[in-house]
Amino acid sequence: MTTTVYVPRDTTTLSLDGNQVASDISALANQQDKSIKLVRNGSRGMFWLEPLVEVETDKGRVAYGPVQPEDVESLFAADFTNASFDAHSTQQHALFLGLTEEIPYLKKQQRLSFAKAGVIDPTDLDDYIAHDGFKGLAKALQLEPQGIVDEVSASGLRGRGGAAFPTGIKWQTVLNCPPQQKYIVCNADEGDSGTFADRLLMEADPLALIEGMTIAGLAVGATQGYIYLRSEYPQAHIILNEAIARAYDRNFLGDAICGSSKTFHMEVRLGAGAYICGEETSLLESLEGKRGLVRAKPPLPAIEGLFGQPTIVNNVLSFGAVPHILADGGEVYASYGMGRSKGTLPFQIAGNVNRGGLVELAFGTTLSALLEEFAQGTANGRDMHSIQVGGPLGAYLTKDQWDTPLEYESFAAIGAVLGHGGIVVFDDTVDLAEQAQFSMEFCVEESCGKCTPCRIGSVRGTEVIGKIRSGENVDANLALLDDLCETMIDMSLCAMGGMTPFPVQSAMKAYQAQLGSQTQLSDQNPSVEGR
Repeated sequence: MTTTVYVPRDTTTLSLDGNQVASDISALANQQDKSIKLVRNGSRGMFWLEPLVEVETDKGRVAYGPVQPEDVESLFAADFTNASFDAHSTQQHALFLGLTEEIPYLKKQQRLSFAKAGVIDPTDLDDYIAHDGFKGLAKALQLEPQGIVDEVSASGLRGRGGAAFPTGIKWQTVLNCPPQQKYIVCNADEGDSGTFADRLLMEADPLALIEGMTIAGLAVGATQGYIYLRSEYPQAHIILNEAIARAYDRNFLGDAICGSSKTFHMEVRLGAGAYICGEETSLLESLEGKRGLVRAKPPLPAIEGLFGQPTIVNNVLSFGAVPHILADGGEVYASYGMGRSKGTLPFQIAGNVNRGGLVELAFGTTLSALLEEFAQGTANGRDMHSIQVGGPLGAYLTKDQWDTPLEYESFAAIGAVLGHGGIVVFDDTVDLAEQAQFSMEFCVEESCGKCTPCRIGSVRGTEVIGKIRSGENVDANLALLDDLCETMIDMSLCAMGGMTPFPVQSAMKAYQAQLGSQTQLSDQNPSVEGR
């Protein structure tokens, strides 16, 4: 009898000797004449357990982790490939975790977009189809373009890249443009600190992205799609190209998709290593072979986008949600979440935590509940003090804000952003003034330089915070910093300069509270577009 053994092939696992673990398992199985099928799946997002080795048994998959190469021999000594053992026995290997689906970190989630992540072989189309893959595409092929857009609109899906713009409105705008060459562009330039959901989906379930983009093409009459991939994701690049090639081989891409009259082509283009290319118009400039500079709006990319043609630009997670929406219906997706924040968001827990990883939940839980349930405290045992949500342009939230519901409007009401769902935890030793200065320095480094408030304001901001930290005329410089932040918010061309004050002001307020300063920065709740 052949036993299936799963070892992930994602970036995180590879960085933790995952390839060696897989190689050693294969070699030892041959030596001991054990019949196994080794599947290189994707990660389930429980990064503190990687490399996570799973074995298919008569009771479901069981997990072992974190497995290192030196653990492989003892796994075989414990007969871990025996597909008929009692999964609930207490006489197991020290790394035995029980049934994978029963691990609390995984079981407590509401996985829609990431339902197949870590479950399937990421480039095996038969495995994808066996787990309900391409059901959304089959449904889309039966609908008129307006019907597809209507389902997306009914779902309440909003851009998962940070801006949270209603996806249905964007698609409707492109659909309404006269018949001509149109494009679908996926923003896979995931550059926010503490975020990895895009990478995880592309490495664990790339066919969901391919399916979502193809559905978008059918919805608006686009025949060409591009995935603009962060150049620092070489493993995702390999897996995406492999999945795209297999989709072409099986006629899920190309001419006459699935025997229909519809055409859609797709390819991956590597980014140039610039954070600013996460902004959609800068991305389009780069995709056209130009320097990544932000474009003025209007015109919107939905009307004049790539090569001046109507273009849908959505994030990996936005496209990744579309197959589920089409397969089960927009109303089912909209039944998750709260208020105008419909569906689920993959939260990414990083920083000083015991258990970092991806947690997909419906909008509406609180930061405190999320961290208590999943992060399991700090790695060094100190108290959590500040949490940055939404990447390097997101605010630092202190304990009195942790009970705010994790949804777009509630966060906007406190001058914060959910962004891409990244959560970075800091303990009580954090120097918040240093973090504020880092935010300005980040803007100096990553600004495209097109507009003065961002280009010059970030340089002056770095200098002013440096003076505050050195104790030079503190109150006057705090007031100056406040004026500078307001100017950047109101006058910057894009979110790079317009949102940099979020982390700066929130960190400096917390810093002042620590010092007991009487000079307070003004509350800000600007309306600016995210990445």
